[in-house]
Parts: sequence; C-alpha cells; structure tokens
Amino acid sequence: MIQCLIVDDEPIARDIIEKHLKRIDDIHIVGSCKNAIEAFNLINSEEIDLIFLDINMPDISGLSFAKSINKDIKIIFTTAYREYAVDGFDLQAVDYLLKPISYPRLFQAVNKFMVENLSKKNISLENTQITEDFIFVRSERKMVKINFSEIKYIESLSDYVKIYLSDKVIVTRETITNIESKLPQKDFIRTHRSFIVSIAKISSFTNEYVEIDDKAIPISRSFKKEVLERFEK
Repeated sequence: MIQCLIVDDEPIARDIIEKHLKRIDDIHIVGSCKNAIEAFNLINSEEIDLIFLDINMPDISGLSFAKSINKDIKIIFTTAYREYAVDGFDLQAVDYLLKPISYPRLFQAVNKFMVENLSKKNISLENTQITEDFIFVRSERKMVKINFSEIKYIESLSDYVKIYLSDKVIVTRETITNIESKLPQKDFIRTHRSFIVSIAKISSFTNEYVEIDDKAIPISRSFKKEVLERFEK
C-alpha cells in the first residue's frame, strides 16, 4: 500500500482529494492535515510515501515544508495559483495539480508516481476506471459544476477559456490543455490549438471545419489528420 498524506488548509480541498484517492486501489490515506505543524507530527510518527501538499498555506507554506522533510518522501503539489508551478517543479515534485482537481488529473499524477517510484512492487492502476461525468471549474469566485454532456465546445482566449454549454457560457482562468486533460477522450476531440469540441454535438464537418449550432469551428493543419481519421471511421 502507498502511504499518503494530505496537507491543505482548506477543508473542501482536503475532502475532494480524499474522495478521489479512495477510488484508487493500493492507496492508504494515513492522515489529512490542515497545516504544516500537524503534518510534521504525522511524518515523525508514521511512514509516508507521498504527500498531496497545498503550496499557499498560512504560517509555514507548502514550499517551505517540502524543503524541510526527508527527500525520500515524494510530493504532489496542489494550489489554486498557477504562478507557483515553477517553484514546485524546482523542488523535483512528482506533479503539480491546479485546483479544482478532477479525478482524472489526480489519477494521472498518482500513476506518474507509481511508474517513477514503484515499478519493483508491480503496482498498477490499469484496472481503475474513471467514472465521473462532470468537472468543477473556478468562475466568478466560485466553483461551478459542468456536466460533460452539456459541453458543446471549448475556446481558448489567451489566459482564459470559454466553455460553451447548452444554455450558457462559463469563463475560467485555465489553459485549454489543462481542461483537455480532464475530459473523456472518447467524447471530445481537439480540432485546433484554441478549440475542443464535443463529438456528439457536431452536426456536420468538412476538411476545414466542424459545425456545431451553425458555428464553424476550424480544423487546423496540425490536428487535421487525427480529426478526420476519427470522424471517418
């Protein structure tokens, strides 16, 4: 069993990570701490393999905490602030998860830890299934639930993303690549560096664009081969 510790000053964030981890075999949650002091005490009394560590915490930050613990303990940083990513990777973190954290994205990070650190133990996540049919994104100072079935297409505009739903548009400060990693690949496809579309919502397509609700969404040269092969099966 992989001995995991969750450290985050936000109760909701701890609960979400704990819920996701309970769906993965071979993971044992040793504890859930609201600050670095609690985490220090647990590390001194328990064997810990992996910590899900919030960066922006009061008193002792996650970065300071990570610098002070045994380097054999691996870190997956979690935060709502993208600008901390470089600092996190400078500490050789396994991964960096941007809140709100979806199960697919956390699953990917845990799998990366498994592959890099536990190959000798023959532990695998291959049989674990992703069953969530929604994600949460931060928009207008709150977390908004978005059902995959309601997404028509997604458009990237510089440092934010517009998610077009059946009845409204959600704007969030995310990269389109990060959003793409949270979507089920069988239901969505990238047609352009700035667009992801729901396959079920496409009404027609040509070699140059797909059409959704009379909106022509471009197919760029770099994505054309994959897109057309997918549609012409």
